[in-house]
Amino acid sequence: MSDATRELGAAVASLRDADEALRFLRDLCTVNELREFAARWGVARLLDAGTSYHEISERTGASSATISRVNQWLRYGRDGYRLVLDRQARARRRKR
Repeated sequence: MSDATRELGAAVASLRDADEALRFLRDLCTVNELREFAARWGVARLLDAGTSYHEISERTGASSATISRVNQWLRYGRDGYRLVLDRQARARRRKR
């Protein structure tokens, strides 16, 4: 991983809340890049919920290639998706 990538990770980690994260992402990314990130995140959430590829494609418009790629990262990646999915699930349970 490059120093620039590590610095980006540190910048993201320094953000205090979702509003700051969105402001940073909007400045960092084009609108289309941000849409792509959001689409991948939505696919990851649906995969984690056990939704079928066909249903995900119908609901999101994502291609089977995108769904498959996100599934690979979710299952065999560096556990970034899993970390955030689990953290958000715990936060939702605490709110109940």
